[in-house]
Amino acid sequence: MDFPPSTDRAVFHAALRDQFEVFLDEHRSALYDSLNGLTEEQARRSLVTSKTTLLGLVKHATFVEKVWFDEAITCRSRTEIGIPDSPDESFDLHDGDTIASVQHAYQQACTASRQATAKLTLDDLVRGNRRGPLPLRWIYLHTLRELAQHCGHADILREQILSGTTRHG
Repeated sequence: MDFPPSTDRAVFHAALRDQFEVFLDEHRSALYDSLNGLTEEQARRSLVTSKTTLLGLVKHATFVEKVWFDEAITCRSRTEIGIPDSPDESFDLHDGDTIASVQHAYQQACTASRQATAKLTLDDLVRGNRRGPLPLRWIYLHTLRELAQHCGHADILREQILSGTTRHG
């Protein structure tokens, strides 16, 4: 069994910033990987009354990255960034959205997030969020909370999708 990077002994005693980044990347990877091995139809399958699908969930996670690590840090508008105005719209799937394209966009957004925070400290204030100035540590905690929630959603959706294609004895 593979253990997540966050359980590596070195992480237990790492600097807080390093711990945050390990946990964020662990959850980012889990969401990215939730689409692996699925067909396009499975990834788009609607299993709940909301807009949430696995493909839409990863697309929404791209939106989350851009809101918290682009809009909040650079103070650029959502229009300038090229993202929807509302979180609800970020789940909308378009004909051109595929597993590969959504995973690629998510991977690019995560890379850009890491670059945007590279020179900041946990105490640095970011000023581009409607709540007002927020320390980077709050952004990390909030994003981690949101990614953890979405990883749970992804686990359940994936289990539902795969239960229709495989039987466990």
